[in-house]
Amino acid sequence: MKRRSFIESSALFGASLVGTKIISTLNNNWIEPAQAQLKELNFGVISTESQANQKPLWEPFIAALSKSIGIPVKAFYATQYAGVIEAMRFGQVHIAWYGGKSYIEAARIANAEAFAQTIATDGSKGYYSHLIANKNNPITAAAKRQGGDKYVLQNAAKLTFAFNDPNSTSGFLVPSYYVFAKNKVDPKKIFKRLIFSGSHEATALAIANNQIDIATNNNESLERLGKTNPSARQKIEIIWTSPIIPSDPIAYRKDLPQDVKNKLRNFFYNFKDKKILEPLQWSALVPANDKTWNPIRELDIAKQVLDLESKPNLSSADKKKLNDLNNQLRALQSN
Repeated sequence: MKRRSFIESSALFGASLVGTKIISTLNNNWIEPAQAQLKELNFGVISTESQANQKPLWEPFIAALSKSIGIPVKAFYATQYAGVIEAMRFGQVHIAWYGGKSYIEAARIANAEAFAQTIATDGSKGYYSHLIANKNNPITAAAKRQGGDKYVLQNAAKLTFAFNDPNSTSGFLVPSYYVFAKNKVDPKKIFKRLIFSGSHEATALAIANNQIDIATNNNESLERLGKTNPSARQKIEIIWTSPIIPSDPIAYRKDLPQDVKNKLRNFFYNFKDKKILEPLQWSALVPANDKTWNPIRELDIAKQVLDLESKPNLSSADKKKLNDLNNQLRALQSN
């Protein structure tokens, strides 16, 4: 098969159109927070798996939230992470569950402000990114012996590879940095075929069905897959594990009325119903702020720095950008 050094990114094609679609879909529900009392809140849920799987998990939580704050709350499920970011950017989503990477993007462009952090059922405030392969794929045993990251780098030209979503922390940013950028390798140029699958569920199923050699995922999504599709989970082997990643933020728009923010904080910090939280793989939600996810910002900037430094010839614009990024990194690290 001929080597292909481009990204098959059909999943990304619709991202540029998503803002318009969201606005037309949700515009009738929006009232400017500064001008009038909100009649309804829209809660954004990033697309870690299909809406059919997510809806039964989230609807009891959304109903409890609505009852507690006295304002109707509707869940908004997007097919891409960018859908929730764009919806919040244009005021169509007021509160959302993000991953770290999608949150820092929402904080940058969508007026998002983190106020709570999820706590896993085991009490941890973090999770892990993985590279995964099919247990019956002949490459898997060799990858485990050598180390999955090293195996991928040395054999990429013969491999098909799937990231999750470009706004995913564990499905893109973390493996992009630790596996590729730190080794001065551009994943767009080394694989036989590279795709973005769109969700953790999709990458896992692509591996289980032997459609892709190696893909990204995380421990929480694989645990979830063990419940929704145990036969698929049994076919998947973890071949690389990242350093720990800060657990997920809950964020609202900064311009929500203060009384609504107070009600939201009160609910999230005090909600303890295990029957509703455990299906979401949470034991509690605790106070947090924007700086909690500065390590993700550092990772994002460091990846950009390494990407630039790996270029053979830097233009004057590249050099300026590199200087700006290093200044940003130093500023974050001094806080």
